[in-house]
Amino acid sequence: MQHLSILPILLPLITGALLLLPPLSKNIKRQRIATLLSMFAQVVVGFALVTHVQTEGVTQYILGDWRPPFGIVLVADSMSTVMVAVTNFLAFGALCYATGSYDRAGGYFYPLFMFQVMGINGAFLTGDAFNLFVFFEILLIASYALLVHGGGKQKTQATVHYVILNLAGSSVFLFGLGILYGTLGTLNIADMAQKVSELDGSVVILTKIGALMLLVVFGMKSAMLPLHFWLPKTYSSASAPVAAIFAVMTKVGIYSILRIHGVVFGDEAGELAHIAQSWLWPLALMTIVVGTIGVLASPSLKLVTANLVVLSAGTLLVCAALQNEAATSAALYYMIHSTLVAGGMFLLADLIGRQRGKAEDRFVMAKAMDNPVFLAIFFSIAAVAVIGMPPFSGFIGKIMILQSVQSATEQMWVWPIVLLSSLGSLIALSRAGTTLFWRYSTNKQSNEDSQPIHLGEWLGIVLLLSASPILALFAGPLTELTNEAAAYLFNPNLSVDALLTAPLSKGGF
Repeated sequence: MQHLSILPILLPLITGALLLLPPLSKNIKRQRIATLLSMFAQVVVGFALVTHVQTEGVTQYILGDWRPPFGIVLVADSMSTVMVAVTNFLAFGALCYATGSYDRAGGYFYPLFMFQVMGINGAFLTGDAFNLFVFFEILLIASYALLVHGGGKQKTQATVHYVILNLAGSSVFLFGLGILYGTLGTLNIADMAQKVSELDGSVVILTKIGALMLLVVFGMKSAMLPLHFWLPKTYSSASAPVAAIFAVMTKVGIYSILRIHGVVFGDEAGELAHIAQSWLWPLALMTIVVGTIGVLASPSLKLVTANLVVLSAGTLLVCAALQNEAATSAALYYMIHSTLVAGGMFLLADLIGRQRGKAEDRFVMAKAMDNPVFLAIFFSIAAVAVIGMPPFSGFIGKIMILQSVQSATEQMWVWPIVLLSSLGSLIALSRAGTTLFWRYSTNKQSNEDSQPIHLGEWLGIVLLLSASPILALFAGPLTELTNEAAAYLFNPNLSVDALLTAPLSKGGF
């Protein structure tokens, strides 16, 4: 149990490396079995880590026994471990779906997928801002290759835009870290939070510049307006399992905003307290508006889902802008819900597209699907969850968000925009369901272009979309967990001082 905190990084790293070796690299069946077993183990580790933190408290894993703030440190608290568990569960569902056909579309799918998971898990667990940059680069490099997996002109065009934008973002990230290291003398997140309140004079201005540069980077990763334009085309052009795992990547950006700007530049930051709030507030609201317009204007189910990711990102950014415990707790619950449902919708959109032949997932008349009943049931579950209607988790998440808005002025802006975005989603998904399932050719001849559904594809969709009713069923204990995570984040005695004075665990790596 001492090394449990580093297993979500080590397991995908070792698995990805082994998959590149000759005994596994030339045999797709062996790769498939090895990856699924490893991913299942990571799911178990993720949930075990959540349980361990709840029973034993926050675990700080000190690599090489270099105590903070001088060495590399991993911090396993309620928020980071929950997001690791969600990532691993999402990845397992996506991998189950990939066993149908997508893992054979090109080389090195499984190693790249493992490195992607490693980068995401590392970003959630790191307690150091520079290593946050390192894990960002790992997940981005893997995502570049996964985007073009299987080839195609559309994928290549989307990847070029994605790569160029993220390379520019990486440069801004590095410059921002350099400025913060020059002014604070540290990049350990807890140590940064302790030292930022002691700054004065011109150093404060430089630190503010560095912090806002990081906000730009995190805003781009989370698809915040006006840096969201890359997401719909990129996500909709990716293969279904890749798009599904990408559903958690915007959450990495939002998590980073909560972690860096919530802890380092929170209530105790002196002159730099809440420096991101004035920027986040209008941009978050506008992101919801633009996401809703995108959902209504989308001509296909994949594009609808991609724009729903933008819409959910705006909703979560509103929570980050509110900067209170209730909003952060609501954000974590809604983050879990939106990640898993969006991942399931990407898989479902691909399956529906394959059943409709040449029409794919576009909202046009096509021949009837071979499995309309089951697909319609899954679509209904996903639609109700996304819209935010009872009895599924989207309703609970949006209620929590609306209740976390405290002042009358904030309520005047947030309530109408969030509720109207739900109305927009209802209209768009109603149109989508009507077209896909009710408007079809009366020709009784079977659709020759449709493809049979693999067992792994059914399993992937069932796993991810069943998460919404389960999250609603266990909303009580889950909201207790999110409340605890938010309280920890807003308590500097726990999230800052305790990490610098009393490390709970160490590792000899």
